[in-house]
Amino acid sequence: MARAVGEGPVWDRIAACRLCAPRFAATATRHAPRPVVWFRPGARLLIASQAPGARAHDSGTPFLDPSGDRLRDWMGIGPEEFYDRSRVAIVPMGFCFPGYDAKGGDIPPPAICAATWRAEAMAALPDIRLTLIVGGTAQAWHLGKGPVTERVRNWRAHAPARFVLPHPSWRNTAWLKKNPWFAEEVLPALRARVQEVLHG
Repeated sequence: MARAVGEGPVWDRIAACRLCAPRFAATATRHAPRPVVWFRPGARLLIASQAPGARAHDSGTPFLDPSGDRLRDWMGIGPEEFYDRSRVAIVPMGFCFPGYDAKGGDIPPPAICAATWRAEAMAALPDIRLTLIVGGTAQAWHLGKGPVTERVRNWRAHAPARFVLPHPSWRNTAWLKKNPWFAEEVLPALRARVQEVLHG
């Protein structure tokens, strides 16, 4: 595990991190690091996601896009609750937008980010009662390698402390249509659990 250095709260040190500057400069987007840090102690619900997209990189706010709209709908909450850091923590596997490759595809988040920061970030969140593991990259970190569909279908094995979710990207619209059980079985249970954790 890489060693996180510096002083002050971990969220401030993550925000100042520039470990991946050479890596990002070499991508097709040639962008500078801009960590999107959205957590504070006291949060009860953790969204373990993949990495900020280009819009989050520009705005500094995670899930401020159609994927976020879909995720909030899945959770049954609005933006006000979603962005309340005293209730909801968003800790991705990579805090920065990783960039695009030469073909315009998303580059996976660099492993050094989670290796450097994740343990400290989680140590700052002792009150988490529910973790949403969103997308294949986060699932591989938390659960090891395996097929996303099988994991999501087996959601009861992880509930009520964790829910395993596909990524809410528009790219997964076909998956959602192919797997109607997700909306019929998983989402009602997820919404009930989110309400219990945030308001119970």
